[in-house]
Amino acid sequence: SSSAGILPHHDIIGQLPGQFLPTSTGARLLLRRPSLDEYVLLMPRGPTIAYPKDISAILMMMDIHPGDTVLEIGSGSGAMSLFLSRAVGPKGRVISYEIRDDHHNLAKKNYRHWRAAWEIGHMEEWPDNVDFVLKDISTAAADMKSVTLDAIVLDMLHPQIALPVVHPSLKQGGVCAVYLANITQVIGLLDRIQTFKLPFLCERIIEVTHRNWLVVPAKIKNCKSSQMVETQENIEEAPQKEYEEIHIQDQVVLKEDEFNESFSGDGETFSSVPYVARPSCWQEAHSAFLTKLRKFRPLHS
Repeated sequence: SSSAGILPHHDIIGQLPGQFLPTSTGARLLLRRPSLDEYVLLMPRGPTIAYPKDISAILMMMDIHPGDTVLEIGSGSGAMSLFLSRAVGPKGRVISYEIRDDHHNLAKKNYRHWRAAWEIGHMEEWPDNVDFVLKDISTAAADMKSVTLDAIVLDMLHPQIALPVVHPSLKQGGVCAVYLANITQVIGLLDRIQTFKLPFLCERIIEVTHRNWLVVPAKIKNCKSSQMVETQENIEEAPQKEYEEIHIQDQVVLKEDEFNESFSGDGETFSSVPYVARPSCWQEAHSAFLTKLRKFRPLHS
């Protein structure tokens, strides 16, 4: 149920994605499967998730390959776990530690639900390659001795606590990516590395920002009415009509003088419908600082 009308679930179930389905008001909605980044943004969550824009940068930082073994500290709601699972593939392994019981159970549930949904419409099942461990990483030194890690990702309040425990298991030259909310935490992390002479070199500290843009058909608003700018061509053009019906809430309204100023130009016509392009009024705010640490071999060893 929405402002565009009602679309019963039984009209959706069993249909193939990529088609339009009519609502009770005659509006048409495009049916498609959610992508992984959409799923993690909408799935049930306890703690704040690592956002997809940051996760993609973290995966590039760690240079994950299929078959790698990756340690995640801080399962949270399972967002990072899902992306790591896809990155390492069926032959890889993700070990995810979480100290809180409620977060641990939620991460497992979200991971299980995604795998179950993936089986619908895919020939191969999503790999079952994540080991969720309910344990404080500071007490897991014995567990780490038997593991060789290709990369580590830390999403926890005080990551400096975990570094002395996990760094012996990280391969030489491997990357530890740290997800922190504020720059004070980053300073505390680097100070701990310096003070305790941990074998990590800080290569990068970044924020990931996306600038969203709006590019939509315009409407002309005069003193009598507000109507779509139409020509004979776009009235008869079905694809344009579909676009107008689907994205009606995104249309930009221009006054007549604004329209004339913006689109009269030198008389050259590029489109039968005027478009407005501008940065979206909704922009993604700061989410985290991403710190890339590289393990090195000390000169005296």
